[in-house]
Amino acid sequence: MSKAYEFLKECGAFFVLTINGDYPAGRPFGAVMEIGDDLYLSTNDMNEAHKQMREHEQIQIVAKKPDSREWIRITRIAKECDSIEMKAKMLDECPVLHKHYESAEAEHFLLFKVKVENVEIK
Repeated sequence: MSKAYEFLKECGAFFVLTINGDYPAGRPFGAVMEIGDDLYLSTNDMNEAHKQMREHEQIQIVAKKPDSREWIRITRIAKECDSIEMKAKMLDECPVLHKHYESAEAEHFLLFKVKVENVEIK
């Protein structure tokens, strides 16, 4: 388990920043999984986040541990992942997603694979 993944799991929630035209856009996420050197984030196709990640693959993930001054900033490249097998793993890893998706083949369920470029932990 990477330090970045462990940090995000300890935080519980984190912010994903995307490019929205000329400005950054941030929103809270909570579901994350790690396979090999890659992280996976889930979202749906009924929001702006997925459109922004499809259009501009560059994202940042930012989180701060509760009751601490420790924070993380992860710069990444996000690419959509259509693998039903990986979506099923995400549902297993993050059972809270079952509130939104009945299966890995559920309509609107999207998964993004994120390749780490830089990690800062302070």
